[in-house]
Order: sequence, then structure tokens, then C-alpha cells
Amino acid sequence: MTKPARASILVAEDEESLREALKLNLELEGYEVTTAETGPGVMKMVKNEYFDLIILDIMLPEMDGITVCETIRMQHNDVPIMFLSARNTSADRVEGLKKGGDDYMTKPFNLEELLLRVDKLITKNKKIREPQSIGDTYEFDGCKIDFSAHECIDKSGAAQELSKKEAALLKLLVEHEGEVVSREQILQIVWGYNVYPTTRTIDNFILNFRKYFEIDSRNPTHFHSIRGIGYKFTK
Repeated sequence: MTKPARASILVAEDEESLREALKLNLELEGYEVTTAETGPGVMKMVKNEYFDLIILDIMLPEMDGITVCETIRMQHNDVPIMFLSARNTSADRVEGLKKGGDDYMTKPFNLEELLLRVDKLITKNKKIREPQSIGDTYEFDGCKIDFSAHECIDKSGAAQELSKKEAALLKLLVEHEGEVVSREQILQIVWGYNVYPTTRTIDNFILNFRKYFEIDSRNPTHFHSIRGIGYKFTK
């Protein structure tokens, strides 16, 4: 089975034997696996780490899986979520999917089928909409960025040196012109982090970009922060 390298999965299950069995079998498939036993435990981990998939038991203690899923979606986090449930009525399945779940499996389940579904969900999630193809340089509004040389010509015509990370973030935003790129995507693609640094890390880069490219950095026309979601570049 072909999987994205080092895909990270959170298994939220309060039944110890099932939790450990899932962890073992997923690790044998090459995934990084973190486990949680309670609803609040899931929320804490999702806040601090990036996951490619969450396998979520519906009957979690302290906060049930449906509520956990709803809360995650309210935070604009679109991580794929697969529900596991002892309930197998169509009404329960519909409820889980309506609240933001991507898949729903009932217990007991076939392990091979679960692994196939896990692989499909992760692969689908990795296929972010194909970005525009841009070259090594990009010009807009009298400014110019040279991604390979790590430098730019700012709004006043002065040359500015860019760090490697600044150039990478600029390229990512420009490739997705007009689209909101989530903080999670930025940290994974530009920084390659699983555990997040603070949001300020990206905010400081955006402030630099406004200083270089915006006529009025307080009222930006190119580099936008979308509160609670991510960042967007518009030409």
C-alpha cells in the first residue's frame, strides 16, 4: 500500500486493547501514531500538533466524538476524521458525517478495510489543489521576487534579502494566489513541523512582506491574514 511519507495519525479510543491494536497495526503500515483516551485529550493534541488523520471513537469519556469533531470543524481545521462506533444504524452514520466526519466505520470492523480507508483519506487530503506553475521570478505592482536568489525588489525599488523560509512562504502564497492557505499547510510545507511553533512565527513573516510590498501596511492589498484560518496573497 503506498502512503505519503511519515503520515501522522491520532487514534482516539478509550478501550485500551483496541487502541493498542490500532496503534500497532498502523505503525506496521509506516504511520506515525499518537493516541488519546478522552475528548479533551484529543482537543489538546489537535491544538498543538499536526495530524494527517484522526480516528475518532464516538463514545469517548468527558467529551463524545461527535462534539470533538464539531469543535475541530468550528476551528476551521479540515483534518480528515474517521469515526469508529459500536452504533451501526444509518441515522448514526448520517449524524457523524453531517457533523463533519469524512468516514464512519462500525465495530467490529475488518482491519484490512480500515487500513485501506485510512490510506485513501490521507492520500486524498495530501492532494491540495494544484498550485499555479510559477518560475523563479514573479512580478506584481512594481515589485519583483526572485525565489531562487532569495531576494526581492520592494515597493520603493530597493533590493531586499530574503531568508530561505521567507522565499518559500512567498512562493507558496503566490502559487495559491486568491486562495486562503491554512496555517497548518504553511507549517507543514514551509517549516516541515509536526509540532507547531506559535502563530507569531508566520505573522512576523507576513509583517515583513507588508513592509516590503505594501504601500500602506495597515491596510494591505496583497498579503492578508484571515483570522483563525490562514493567509492569502492577492495580486
